[in-house]
Amino acid sequence: MSMRFSLLAASAALVFATASFATTPQSTAASGKTMSSSQQKMADCSHAAKGKTGADYKSSVSACMKGDTAAAAPAADTKMTSQQRMSACAKENAGKKGADYKSAVSACMKSH
Repeated sequence: MSMRFSLLAASAALVFATASFATTPQSTAASGKTMSSSQQKMADCSHAAKGKTGADYKSSVSACMKGDTAAAAPAADTKMTSQQRMSACAKENAGKKGADYKSAVSACMKSH
């Protein structure tokens, strides 16, 4: 009898937990609601600061939210990742083939 009661209580708890989870509001994008202008601006600033971390990310987003576009733009002296360098070098040497391509990309990777 106590085993049946325990199973019944556990089942009821699971049903109530599932029901309350299903009625919680979802995010604005998932529910089809439009974002407010400040939410959209935050999303745009966050996207613009992609790749930055920590204090650099926070200051960039803060400057962007205040409307300071120069501070929000990525700095020109920031280093590219090796994947970004490889992509840029591959585009620069698009017409070359074989050993000529490899040596040109290698020299490009060293110079960036």
